[in-house]
Amino acid sequence: MANKGPAYGMSRDVQSKIEKKYDDELEDRLVEWIVAQCGSSVGRPDRGRLGFQVWLKNGIVLSQLVNSLYPDGSKPVKIPDSPPTMVFKQMEQISQFLKAAEDYGVVKTDMFQTVDLFEAKDMAAVQRTLVALGSLAVTKNDGHYHGDPNWFMKKAQEHKREFSESQLKEGKNIIGLQMGTNKGASQAGMSYGRPRQIIS
Repeated sequence: MANKGPAYGMSRDVQSKIEKKYDDELEDRLVEWIVAQCGSSVGRPDRGRLGFQVWLKNGIVLSQLVNSLYPDGSKPVKIPDSPPTMVFKQMEQISQFLKAAEDYGVVKTDMFQTVDLFEAKDMAAVQRTLVALGSLAVTKNDGHYHGDPNWFMKKAQEHKREFSESQLKEGKNIIGLQMGTNKGASQAGMSYGRPRQIIS
């Protein structure tokens, strides 16, 4: 990547706001999950935003993570034998992870951009993507999730209701409370001020 000098003015303000969104406690939880999901062979990062970024930067750990959520024989990301050292190969590995995460069900609005991780532009976005992936894995409950299910929120699931024809017909006779009620309504006691005085 191009060598970038320090940011000044508004650019620095924006970057510092983005960096403040990074959550150190969430980082600890995500590291625990990734190690539980992939095994101890992935190692552990140095504590802090930079250590987390360096650990994930080449895309291998992320690829192992998303592959571990699929059954054997249908792994979506090909992992090279040796970690890629060339910049574009590392970015390509991250892009493959993002594609596989999207195919798994992570929505586009929860996805980070490759440069957010590779250049450490927005590590909070990387955390959001991993949390969304973990939440989906817990929600699917297909036996591929490893770790404490309480680490992530379960996503809301559809709860379809079936009504018989008689229940539907009965519902048409009831006035919903959103439409208000006219019980006890009368004009008794209402006055509209003094009547008009006609003086001749």
